[in-house]
Amino acid sequence: MIETLESFPRVRLGHLPTPLERCDRLSEALGGPRIWIKRDDCTGLAAGGNKTRKLEYLLGRAVAEGHRTVVTYGAVQSNHARQTAAACARLGLRCELLLTRSVPRSDELYETSGNVLLDGLLGARVRIVDDADEIAGALAEIGPAYEIPPGGSNEIGTLGYVNAAVELAAQAERVPVRFDRIVVAASTAGTTAGLCVGAALAGLDARVEAIAVYEPADRTRARVDELVAATSRLLGVDPPEGGREVHGDWLGPGYGIATDEMAEAVRLLARTEGILLDPVYTGKAAAGLLGLVRSGRLPVDGDVLFWHTGGMPGLFVHPDAFTG
Repeated sequence: MIETLESFPRVRLGHLPTPLERCDRLSEALGGPRIWIKRDDCTGLAAGGNKTRKLEYLLGRAVAEGHRTVVTYGAVQSNHARQTAAACARLGLRCELLLTRSVPRSDELYETSGNVLLDGLLGARVRIVDDADEIAGALAEIGPAYEIPPGGSNEIGTLGYVNAAVELAAQAERVPVRFDRIVVAASTAGTTAGLCVGAALAGLDARVEAIAVYEPADRTRARVDELVAATSRLLGVDPPEGGREVHGDWLGPGYGIATDEMAEAVRLLARTEGILLDPVYTGKAAAGLLGLVRSGRLPVDGDVLFWHTGGMPGLFVHPDAFTG
């Protein structure tokens, strides 16, 4: 399987492997399982994050095919857009970002700070668009380009997290530790799907507990299943059956909208482990982690891995969630 992965074009962008750390103070505070964290906030590309792993394969293909312009999509404060801009800067590619107002905010702080500020600093051309007509017009102006879907979540990008599961299996063997569960945020679903396929292929007997942060659980689950099947076909293997669950309990009113559970989880990780999460993805995923522990749905004597997918720049456009 590793040999098959190596047959796909790839550019090296991340600081890999990322750290695997025990969270003893967090575990003590929760009185639950032994909690570990996989630090994909430390991938090293412009404040890090999970999209770097996907971009290694996506841009590997773009470079192999001779593209000079890359266009991708996301919400206004997209972490994927920021990491795409950084990767393109490193590779000398023109980067076009088409960002949509997926969160009910259009204030100056939200549209000029955080990831948007970094996008411009990294040299990307940023356009905030409101509808399909604006996107079509922008694409016509941009001209020929390598298109990357939102979140980098197609079967090519998902290979980054198949590889990440292989990386985790090697780290777990060295420690040694056997993980019972892996808790991770699920949005465009490429990270979750890659972990499901990779865990099965690498012999990781850990169930993936995906916390839906973008759409309700049923739609997120369907997207995960679709990408698991597509990625398995690409690799020429049978898709894994089971081994995953998608939870919608911590989405709250909607994507990018703060919740009290998210704010509590962000504070707890910061004050017990000195680890910064974000309000949109990892904060809600950590709220899911806390909820699963407190409701007894995680093995109290087991080892549980929380996969940190990055996103810290998002904190700076949500100050109200953490004041008062």
